[in-house]
Amino acid sequence: MNGRVVALSGGVGGAKLALGLSRVLPAGQFSVIANTGDDFRHLGLAVSPDIDTLIYTLAGLSDPVQGWGRRGETWSFMTALEAIGSETWFRLGDADLAMHVERTRRLAAGETLSVITDDIRRRLGIASRILPMTDDAVRTRVRTAAHGWLEFQDYFVRRRCEPAVQEITYFGADTARALPVALAALADPDLRAVIVCPSNPYLSIDPILAIPPYSNALIRCQAPIVAISPIIGGQAVKGPTAKMMAELGFTPSAREVALRYAELIDIFVVDEVDAGMTAPPGVKIVVAPTLMTTLEDRERLARTVLAAADQFAGRTP
Repeated sequence: MNGRVVALSGGVGGAKLALGLSRVLPAGQFSVIANTGDDFRHLGLAVSPDIDTLIYTLAGLSDPVQGWGRRGETWSFMTALEAIGSETWFRLGDADLAMHVERTRRLAAGETLSVITDDIRRRLGIASRILPMTDDAVRTRVRTAAHGWLEFQDYFVRRRCEPAVQEITYFGADTARALPVALAALADPDLRAVIVCPSNPYLSIDPILAIPPYSNALIRCQAPIVAISPIIGGQAVKGPTAKMMAELGFTPSAREVALRYAELIDIFVVDEVDAGMTAPPGVKIVVAPTLMTTLEDRERLARTVLAAADQFAGRTP
């Protein structure tokens, strides 16, 4: 089945499905709009965690055990930093460090994040486009009961998501410019489907939707929009999604995520353990195994998602 596909994704969970989609779709037919609300400066370096996770995953370089960083990483840089008393709470591997140094150098020379990202993915042999949601600065911040407002990485990595969350904001999103090529992809008349990956809704997908041109583009989108639940049986596969939902006053459930996306999506894919959930008005529920532990799982879910979109659009294989 021909037709371009666009995904919205954060890091680890979204990258798993992005890999599956990249493998089952024809070369050049798949693009990922990546969250950059997690981006920050550390030790003077420009770090883009979700972009890097997507790059390493799609290039076959990701660490399958940790779920982040590069496979076969070494840590001499961090050991040397610790010896001289520097900050080591955010770990940068020796090979990973090359990515941040090069990105920082090129940004300082006046290149944009999107141009740098596109060049790097091509050099690493990635056929799919990885599109930062913006070249402007958008920063996710979390208000906690114990520490007030925290920068995202302070909350997520340094404090390991332990403080109770009271509020989340996406600083700069209201004035950030959406990436023109990403908006063009969402408006493409040959667009087959838009996929909202099983990433944390609050930390990975909402920062993208908080940039008004993206939410407006999805409202106008003529292609089926499919979201996959990051919650299985009331629990997050990875990360603090369920914990955050409870702290923000929501029931940690697949249905709650579906309700959050209901105004934008046509189809919501849930795991078999959530097969009995009630669909929000206007949303079709598709039940399928959504836990992705193997490459075959990723490809199978990708095919399921695409088949659901095609069926919704009335297309036949």
